[in-house]
This record gives sequence, C-alpha cells and structure tokens, in this order.
Amino acid sequence: MSFKNNLERLSNAYGVTGREKQVRELLIEMLKPYTDEIQIDKLENLIAIKKGKKDSLKIMLAAHMDEVGLMVKNITKDGFIQPFKLGGIDDRILPAQKLKIHTKNGLYPCVIGSKPPHVQKEDERKKVVAFDNLFIDVGADSREDAINMGIAVGDPIAFDVQYTELCNDKVMGKAFDNRAGCAVMVETMRLLKDIDCTVCAVGTVQEEVGLRGAAVAAFGVNPDVALALDVTTSGDVPGVKETDTNIKMGKGPALTVTDSGLITHPKILCWLQETANKENIDIQLESGLPGSTDAARIALTRQGIPSGTISIPTRYIHSPVSVMNLKDVENSAKLAASAIQRIKKHF
Repeated sequence: MSFKNNLERLSNAYGVTGREKQVRELLIEMLKPYTDEIQIDKLENLIAIKKGKKDSLKIMLAAHMDEVGLMVKNITKDGFIQPFKLGGIDDRILPAQKLKIHTKNGLYPCVIGSKPPHVQKEDERKKVVAFDNLFIDVGADSREDAINMGIAVGDPIAFDVQYTELCNDKVMGKAFDNRAGCAVMVETMRLLKDIDCTVCAVGTVQEEVGLRGAAVAAFGVNPDVALALDVTTSGDVPGVKETDTNIKMGKGPALTVTDSGLITHPKILCWLQETANKENIDIQLESGLPGSTDAARIALTRQGIPSGTISIPTRYIHSPVSVMNLKDVENSAKLAASAIQRIKKHF
C-alpha cells in the first residue's frame, strides 16, 4: 500500500491521547511486512524491530500515535457533556466543531455548543468563548439518557474530520500531528534494504501530554541513536512573519536545531545534513520554537542518547484539520531511510 493510502488511513483513525489502540493496530498491520519482531510494552507503546548484525548499532525511530482531543469530564442533569482537554488546543477554534465520542456502545456524533450570539451581550460577542463555557451536545435529554447511550466519564472525544486531497500535492485531514510522522516511519522501514544496524520503529503514546510514552520506550529499547519523526508549524500563511518561523511547506523536511526541550546533538545534525546533501534532498533548519518532540525525552534517557528530529512542515496543527504537502512527507522518509543506510560513517 502506498504511503498516501497509509497516511489517509492513519489520519482517519481515532487515537486521542491515552487511547491509541486503533492507531496502534493499524501500525502493526503496516509495519509487519518490514520488521522481524513486534512488541507492545506495558504503557502500550508499539515497538517494531528490524534486526541488524549482532552487537550492531541500534537506532530508535519515534513517531507518536496520539492526537489532541477531549474527554468527558462530567454529564449535566440536562444531558450535556462537560469536556476537558487532552493536549494543547486553542479555545478559539472549538465552538461548533463536529466530534465523535467513543463509548462502550460505539461512536456517537456530537457538536460543541456555546451560548448563542443572538442572546449574548455586546461585550460577550467581542470575546473568545472561554473553554469552561463550552459544552458538548449529543442530543440527550437528561443525564440518564446520556448514560443509557453508553456515555461515561473518561470517554475520549475526537474531532470528526476526514482526509481530503487538495491541489498542488497538498492534503488536509485530522491528526496529521502526528499520523504524518507515523506514515513517515512506515515508509522509512519499507525503503530500508540491507542494513547493518538494528532499527526499532516505535509508535509512542501520550506525547501530547508530556512526551510520556517516549521516555518509557527509550528506556526499554536503549538505543545508541534516536530520531523523532513529527510535524512542525509551517509559517507560510497570512499573519505569520518570517521572524516567527522560517519554515515553509514544500521546501523539504525541517531539522530541529533547538527547541524548548532539545539541543540537537551535533553528530545528529551533521549526519542528517550530510545525508540530505548527498541525496539531493532539500531541508530546512528550525530553531527557537516553543514546544518539543519525543526526542527531548529520549535524549535524557539512561546515560543520554544522541537524538534529533525530522519534522514535516504543517499548517494549523493542534486544530481539527491540518494541511501539508505530500512531497515533504515523502522526502522526510527518504531522508530518514538514507541516513540509516549511512549511519556507520557517523557513529
């Protein structure tokens, strides 16, 4: 199956932080043909291993499976759902969004509601509706009605968006952060031919709430080198200055130099930049943005693991729908696979 089909299936899957099972099952299916062994650790990270020579270098590829979303916090007596956030979501984009609640009885479509503008005072209409004033409408008439539908406190709630192709190699869809990284990881493993090193393709959990899965997985895998495969903010939209970010879609994968949690190991940067040069892959260098990736936690595991990040420039991350360029996705996989083939020259 092509990487485009993999990306579509992964994007349409539901995997709110802490509830990544559907994504993990897809990744197992996709990675099985290219790996020798598949494990699931106690935190439910997926670890797919392509074995190299005995005592060879071990590299960990990390792509987080979770997406930002919501969970049921409370059910009111009138049958409305009070949610809480899982991951960083901007309150401005939430009103009127279509959602699906994942219950023991299946999926329930719903919508985020708020006080109608027709009955708001003038000063209220000028303000962003605070998250605490939002609610979710599932059509229930009472708390008992919602409970009988199977809705319970702790049920995950995901945005209801389907993958769509746009023009000029662009696509839009849900959860590109970080199903795009998952698709890159699968494509990287497919591209690898005869290798000396052992490669562990790890689908991590709970990245959006503190890079938790990566810390556990890295301790267990204990790699010599690690690469996080993720997305990053693309600044090529109105209102974003080049001084905010210089990263643009269609200009190649972005390599993290520094972010709020990681100063990339010099050997990693040299390795990736030299590979990109040899393979004629355009890259962009990124430094100083807030936020971080799994690489930040992996780098500080055990006695320290040289780590870096290959990111796909993406518009509107942490929102219901994002936009990216497929060429950047494909070139991220080519860069990762080519770098792994050359790893012995650098480590």
